[in-house]
Amino acid sequence: MAEVQSFDNLLACRNLLKASVDNSTALALALDKTGPRIAELDQKLTFLEMAIRPGGSKNCTFAAVRDHISLALGPSAAVLKILDSIRELEKSLLSDSLPHSDIFSYISTIKQFEDAIKFLTANCNLAIQWLEGVIQFLEGNSVADDRYISKVKRSVAILEELQATGEQAGRNGELLSGAFAKLEISFKQILTESNAPLGFTNSSSPWTAEQAYNAALPLPGPILRKLQAIVEKLNTGNRTNSCISVFIEVRSLNAKNSLRALDLDYLENAVEEYDNVQDMEGCIHEWSKHMEFIVKCVLESEHMLCKEVFGSLASGAWTGCFAKIAVESGIILFLRFGMSIAESKKSPTKLLHLLNIFSVLETLRMDFNKLFGGESCNEIKTMTRDLVTKVVNGASEIFWELPLQVELERRSSPPSDGGVPRLVSFVTDYCNRLLDDNYRPILTQVLRIHQGWKYEKYEEGLVTNQIYSIVREIAVNLDAWSKAYERKALSYIFMMNNHCHFTSLKGTKLGNLMGDSWLNAHGNYKEYYSALYLRETWGKILASLTQDNPDSSPKMRLMAFNEAFDDMYKKQLNWVVIDESLTNKMHKLVVQALVPAYTSYLQKYRVVVEHRSDVFYTVQSLETMLNTLFKAKQVKYTSSTIGSHLTGEQRNAVIDQLRFTLTAM
Repeated sequence: MAEVQSFDNLLACRNLLKASVDNSTALALALDKTGPRIAELDQKLTFLEMAIRPGGSKNCTFAAVRDHISLALGPSAAVLKILDSIRELEKSLLSDSLPHSDIFSYISTIKQFEDAIKFLTANCNLAIQWLEGVIQFLEGNSVADDRYISKVKRSVAILEELQATGEQAGRNGELLSGAFAKLEISFKQILTESNAPLGFTNSSSPWTAEQAYNAALPLPGPILRKLQAIVEKLNTGNRTNSCISVFIEVRSLNAKNSLRALDLDYLENAVEEYDNVQDMEGCIHEWSKHMEFIVKCVLESEHMLCKEVFGSLASGAWTGCFAKIAVESGIILFLRFGMSIAESKKSPTKLLHLLNIFSVLETLRMDFNKLFGGESCNEIKTMTRDLVTKVVNGASEIFWELPLQVELERRSSPPSDGGVPRLVSFVTDYCNRLLDDNYRPILTQVLRIHQGWKYEKYEEGLVTNQIYSIVREIAVNLDAWSKAYERKALSYIFMMNNHCHFTSLKGTKLGNLMGDSWLNAHGNYKEYYSALYLRETWGKILASLTQDNPDSSPKMRLMAFNEAFDDMYKKQLNWVVIDESLTNKMHKLVVQALVPAYTSYLQKYRVVVEHRSDVFYTVQSLETMLNTLFKAKQVKYTSSTIGSHLTGEQRNAVIDQLRFTLTAM
């Protein structure tokens, strides 16, 4: 469809040129008719000079007339010569072929034609002045009859008519209009044939200065010089509007084609349409690479090309030209995508998204100032400024609310299996990300800007103090949650798991921030709660075997032990210990506490055991059962997997819960 439309446009331009050529041909015929009339004028002037020459010896008046006529003959002869040159130039300008193959020669021909017209009108004017002087002299001195004076006046009329024709041709007459139309068509054809979309390099590393510079050279030097020459020539006739419109159309299409190879569907999607956090993070990652490409390469090249082609125009038209191309290229869609995230519901992950967006905008800040700093780009400039404002304010607001957000989660219930709450895993992982080298400098800069907007001084250590507050709120939450368990043993497992989780932060950004004393304290608490667990559970069961009770027989005590073991085992069957090494240690401690004592008891009361062997556990079966405890949903924690054990669904559940809290605040 585009090709058909382009062909129709060329056909329309061809018809316009043909009409211009027909009009120009008529002008040429008029000039051809004027030629003999000028020759006739020359003959008349010569005859007049000869007619009055015999009386020259009688009176000085005749000498004066002869001098006036002689002075008029020179410009008249020049008019005849320039008419011949104009006819030759007309043939070149009226040629049916488009001049883009030799555009410089064609422009030179136009200039020669314009100069010839100026020379023609100037000589006509000079000859008219001298002949009018002759007429005044003849009429004032009565040295010639009316017949001769009439011929001179007729000569003046012919020259005036020719002068008017020349002036009309010099003011964008039909011939020049046709020539300029050819230049406009050639401009579009040269520009269209030279178009080539820029290729996107899907690399994680940012664009180097050399890559950006090479990408910003969209047209070869010879092509660029042709376009510049056409614009400069058309500008002399105030005919640049058409070229500017064509340039915007063609280059906008080229910019769109450069982006067409990219998958930009995500720009049209609402934030709520993304299934999980990973999808959103992936889109923002793509957005950052695409933003860098469109700004540093696509728009940088268009900016340079606009300035090179239209920079000679005094009106500064090139900036307006670039602004329209930038809007048409789709940069507004990229800014709207960032704005949609900035205006979405508050959540902890939104802070990370906003920091990523700010990082991209900060990286491109100098490019934005260069490309969109002018008044012509006010729409883009205003939208970018609004986006930065929303990003900085939104990120700062979420960051300051994090401790309170964690506190408000205190009312929720702890895990039924005694494991680490999703909130704890998420928040520690979240703090690690905030402290990472990828986020902490950006977060610090955002907070510094936000403080500056409020005319407040930024204090060093602000980020770390806020992290300390978040960790303190988590600790308070853990104490509250541990008291919510009905079974003390399960609360001990819960606390042991969470202290183990904090101990595993050693070597992470958060662990390094909190320090070795903090980590060691959690290690001690882990051991403390494991001891409480053993005493509360298996220690009580073991007492039924080791304590002498004269009111119960060995058989009864053995049966009571087996019943208590069954009950304890069933209660703990779904309890978890999050760390594999801790699980193995707990197995070992429990086995060491029970199995030797149970073995000794069985050996001591062998007769009883042999008599009722179907009722009691064997040592091997007891040990096997103990080794199956704490393995439900077990996750191995390391410094590199903090928080990563959460599935996408679990992670989203935590984020939704926190988002609800933030939104309700």
